[in-house]
Amino acid sequence: MKPANLITMSIAAMTLASCGNQEVANKDQVIIEKSNIKIEGKRMTPEALWALGRIGGVSVSPDNKQIVYTVAYYSIPENKSNREVFIMNADGSDNKQITRTPFSENELTWIKGGSKLAFLSAESGSSQIWEMNPDGSERKQLTHYEGDIEGFSFSPDEKKLLFISQVKTVKATVEKYPDLPKATGIIVNDLMYKHWDEWVTTAPHPFIADFDGKSISNIKDVLEGEPYESPMKPFGGIEQLAWNTTSDKVAYTSRKKTGKEYALSTNSDIYVYDLNTKQSINITEGMPGYDTNPQYSPDGKSIAWLSMERDGYESDWNRLFIMDLATGEKRFISKSLDSNVDDYCWSTDSKTIYFTSIWHAKSQIYSVDVASEQVKPLTEGVHDYASVALCGDKLIAKRHSMSMADEIYSVDLSGKDTQLTYENKHIYDQLEMGKVEERWMTTTDGKQMLTWVIYPPNFDPNKKYPTILYCTGGPQNAVSQFWSYRWNMQMMAANDYIIVAPNRRGLPGFGLEWNEQISGDYSGQCMKDLFVAIDEVSKESFVDKDRLGCVGASFGGYTVYWMAGNHNKRFKAFIAHDGLFNLEAQYLETEEMWFANWDMGGAFWDKNNATAQRTFANSPHKFIDKWDTPILCIHGEKDYRVLATQGMTAFNAAVLRGIPAELLLYPDENHWVLKPQNGILWQRTFFKWLDKWLK
Repeated sequence: MKPANLITMSIAAMTLASCGNQEVANKDQVIIEKSNIKIEGKRMTPEALWALGRIGGVSVSPDNKQIVYTVAYYSIPENKSNREVFIMNADGSDNKQITRTPFSENELTWIKGGSKLAFLSAESGSSQIWEMNPDGSERKQLTHYEGDIEGFSFSPDEKKLLFISQVKTVKATVEKYPDLPKATGIIVNDLMYKHWDEWVTTAPHPFIADFDGKSISNIKDVLEGEPYESPMKPFGGIEQLAWNTTSDKVAYTSRKKTGKEYALSTNSDIYVYDLNTKQSINITEGMPGYDTNPQYSPDGKSIAWLSMERDGYESDWNRLFIMDLATGEKRFISKSLDSNVDDYCWSTDSKTIYFTSIWHAKSQIYSVDVASEQVKPLTEGVHDYASVALCGDKLIAKRHSMSMADEIYSVDLSGKDTQLTYENKHIYDQLEMGKVEERWMTTTDGKQMLTWVIYPPNFDPNKKYPTILYCTGGPQNAVSQFWSYRWNMQMMAANDYIIVAPNRRGLPGFGLEWNEQISGDYSGQCMKDLFVAIDEVSKESFVDKDRLGCVGASFGGYTVYWMAGNHNKRFKAFIAHDGLFNLEAQYLETEEMWFANWDMGGAFWDKNNATAQRTFANSPHKFIDKWDTPILCIHGEKDYRVLATQGMTAFNAAVLRGIPAELLLYPDENHWVLKPQNGILWQRTFFKWLDKWLK
């Protein structure tokens, strides 16, 4: 592999630019625009991957005639990104960029009858709400709140503003001991003192304020004096809150727990806050799992939300519920579909809900009739729909596949789709993509398993290729038609590897039983499924059985570590990213204890718990004496889901055993790798390791 010299790139990254009436001269404020890139050799490279524009939020105008959306561009030299705003007609015509600033505009919302766009920007130093004309002119700041605003929604009558901001929930050490202003110690008294990639000192709260069209006043914290989150960390946003149609109530998602209780439970609820009484009512009382993402029907008669049934099970069946606001009757209306409901939206007449759901490793758009509860698929094809929004008599959705990053599509109600954006066409036109093949295989217990096989560009069946088994994380993350900027199938194929990507036991989209089998059985049937996939494909004449590799992250990293001691010499190289190596340590190191309890079966000290004892007896570190294959360990030190000690101890063990090993450690990355230069380093290290042992 020759990572640096395969492409030349011209990225417009300027440290001095005109931004409306404001002159930008701060060296940290960089405008990053669309890359002009020339690709030599027609193969995907890390630099080409990071040159792709990444389409973000999409918003349809009130008259259904226009669509605004954002695109994030990355600069490798500047090691940062910037997000710009685009507008187009609803049929995709007259597409144009309307911002060129270094301030990453996001959360675009149409206001004032569609005459203005509201958005978040840190132009004034903190993240505030601004407005501008749909052509990008007349930018004006609407809020001057003392903290950062992280998300917002105007009430239907636009007289109120709902917004999200952090409130302090933990006293700093210096507040407890003012005479020790330079002390850095953190005093901890309960669990959940760290979460995802931060030390927890704040909680997001919903605030409601009066809005007169120009500024906000009379700000009210809906959870005033409460230490709870709404929306919920680490990924919740404005989608977890919703206005009712009469602008006098707000539904919000909250798990009203802290400390150990929070760490052990997924029981969140939907609360309705009345602006007149200033009281909240729990409308999902007695529903013990995750309840999230409320949406009121346009006629104001119902509210919908997503609901999981069981407390402590974060990968439970995500069901679509609605409640009649007059009677309080609740109905599970997606029960005829044995799969999760993901993004969703109401029809204008409130008779239908459109949603995305995964089935057989492809995410499609479905409709459900609210009255009859009849579910009907609208789309088909080898791709994943990632979002859905209403636009008159059509739907607007983002779509991607293993061969294409997100683009925006229009989908009519018969399922016919039309591509509206071509953000990265100038790059795809220069690339030769590998073939993506769907294959079904018989597992050791007689089930049928879908496995994706991705071939190198210009695949020659008369050659023999090194082949990689891709092990997904989650553990219940579907191996669908996903597009990744790290685990990119076309990138791996471009380096002349065949990729085997099985939908092994424990993944959604194949029914509840298939999805749930993995819990408490980490080293069992799912591992047999993975072996079936690589063994089946290895029967092909074009696969070199002496040059097989195995790679994965998170649970996929656990898989790699476990296989390193149990693969019976199938593989010649391993790569584990953020993997679980020592399950006993992981049980006490991780922050979300509900996950460890459900998936591992319980605590390792519970000798009467057969499931837990089986799990911990099969911890990868128990098989280190059988390791015999070179291994690369990658980990981020800001990963508090799986601490970096897991990767470091696995590396240390390999070195002490005399196994060829390498450690790539990121002090500034979490469970993912998000910075451009770190991403390039990841790809170069990844393929250098594979090439060393498999080519």
